[in-house]
Amino acid sequence: TIYDRVFSDYDAYFAQTETWAARTHPELTNRPIAYFSMEFGLHETLPIYSGGLGVLAGDHLKESSDLGLPLVGIGFMYAEGYFSQRIGEDGWQDAINNPMNFGNLPVLPVLSEDGKRVTVEVEFPNRVVSLQIWEVRVGRVPLYLLDSNVDPNSATDKQLTARLYWSDLDYRIMQEMLLGVGGVRALRALGYNPSVWHMNEGHAAFLTLERARELVASGNTFEQALQKTSASNIFTTHTPVPAGNDEFPLWLVEKYLSSLWPQLKLTREQLFDIARHQMPSGETFSMGVLALRNSQGRNGVSELHGRVARRMWRFLWPECAEED
Repeated sequence: TIYDRVFSDYDAYFAQTETWAARTHPELTNRPIAYFSMEFGLHETLPIYSGGLGVLAGDHLKESSDLGLPLVGIGFMYAEGYFSQRIGEDGWQDAINNPMNFGNLPVLPVLSEDGKRVTVEVEFPNRVVSLQIWEVRVGRVPLYLLDSNVDPNSATDKQLTARLYWSDLDYRIMQEMLLGVGGVRALRALGYNPSVWHMNEGHAAFLTLERARELVASGNTFEQALQKTSASNIFTTHTPVPAGNDEFPLWLVEKYLSSLWPQLKLTREQLFDIARHQMPSGETFSMGVLALRNSQGRNGVSELHGRVARRMWRFLWPECAEED
């Protein structure tokens, strides 16, 4: 029957041990690639994506499973999924949020050996936000999804991971701190020591500061920490227009990262300088600049986009020719 054939193929898939990665890169077996993304487009039953960025991320996970590539994904478990659109009687678009029933989804909570849910914490200047972790198995690849809807978080903090792409800048910067900082801590809590840390767009760029913080805490200077981590940071930029890259006002960065720069042994201005970007509206903290400056691997998504991206970001390396 069709049912039996599907499960026979499924069992044969997982029984295969001589994958491409096992044959060509056995040294990566215990040093996986960590793939951070705000969205993963796997299937319509799991609405944690909005478009091409997520579909690409989902395809990377599926293809990595087929190749046997040791990859682990980090994203968010959006309790309200991604909104559906409806045109109201006035002709304007209405966004309809659809709360998900986790019991009907292919996800399981990550539990410790004693059966308790694994949680990690991210510090903000006036409080701590806890995150629980859900797991989706994408073939051989585990995808871990962070979720702030957990006690003892406040009602506001429980909403931080409820929706994809909050338009409110306060929610947006907090959400991106949870992804970058919380994602690193989640992988540490689960025992991972990745060989590569990949940022699918700039949303996860705070991971570069969290990785540096770990080394500063063990006695390195901030500059030494960046030198040691940047070689294994990889950034893929997607958006071909400056306005599509997240830029935060400096006062907002101070509001939410003021407890971080002392841990990095930096001053306020030194932290701003890491990602300072002059925009027509004034100086901002650019997530794209943060990722580009602290990653030695920098990718576009096509040959044409690579040319556009080099033109967009060439101001970061004025001493280089654009094609370099």
